Amino acid sequence: MKLRSVDNTIVALIGIWFIIAPWIAGYSDDKGALWTSVIVGAVQLIVSLWAFSSSGWGSWQNWISLLAGAWFIVFPFVYSVESNVMWSSIILGGVTVLLNLITLSAKD
Repeated sequence: MKLRSVDNTIVALIGIWFIIAPWIAGYSDDKGALWTSVIVGAVQLIVSLWAFSSSGWGSWQNWISLLAGAWFIVFPFVYSVESNVMWSSIILGGVTVLLNLITLSAKD
């Protein structure tokens, strides 16, 4: 299994977390935060799975996933969520960005 497959699998799993996080972390009552987390998490999941066969700087799927990760770094400041949600979002968003940068810089 190539490194990009592992990276994309981890990023896809993080996308699943962001889809279910509003209910598990307890912010499903904030409709803006809920739908943003679900939609951007779903986008992250879909493009990460789609990116299994691509790498390099021209991989648009990884760029979209990287932007989703960057959004989740900013997300807690836009929606003023609780501390545990804030750190989870920042850390997992950062991991998403880092893994996508690694995949983007990978050579086939």
